[in-house]
Amino acid sequence: MNIGWAARPCGRSTASDFRRHRVGFIFQFFNLVPTLSAWENVALPKLLDSKSLAKARPRAVELMERVGLGDRINHRPSEMSGGQMQRVAIARSLIMDPKIVLADEPTGNLDSQTGADVLALLSDVAHEGADRLVLMVTHDRGAADVCDRVVTVRDGRVFGGTDR
Repeated sequence: MNIGWAARPCGRSTASDFRRHRVGFIFQFFNLVPTLSAWENVALPKLLDSKSLAKARPRAVELMERVGLGDRINHRPSEMSGGQMQRVAIARSLIMDPKIVLADEPTGNLDSQTGADVLALLSDVAHEGADRLVLMVTHDRGAADVCDRVVTVRDGRVFGGTDR
């Protein structure tokens, strides 16, 4: 996979641009802005990239539909379940079409069925093209079991790393 990153020192601006354009983040506790609607939360990275809300809306709504929340685009986080907020976070992580998606305990706050739905969605994201990597950090063995490759870190030592 070519992610366009050179192994050389870079300034803060370059590293920030890389993160903003090449890496999508899915946080365990969602990190949604409570005063924004779901679609506005999804569009937020575009706003930080100097795009207008009006121009970002069609792609944000498209991603909301992709994660199964087309009927919740105008709801605020307080009006959504944990699973719905996690799917908003997943949609937000994809708005910049990143090459890398980092998921921190994406099922940690979800019931088992919603967690399975989120894992299926992340699997779809990971397998939709050869140029995307989804890297998930989890303590949940069941979540790790659905991954193509598992690397275990225990007591500071790295184990595994073989493809499945």
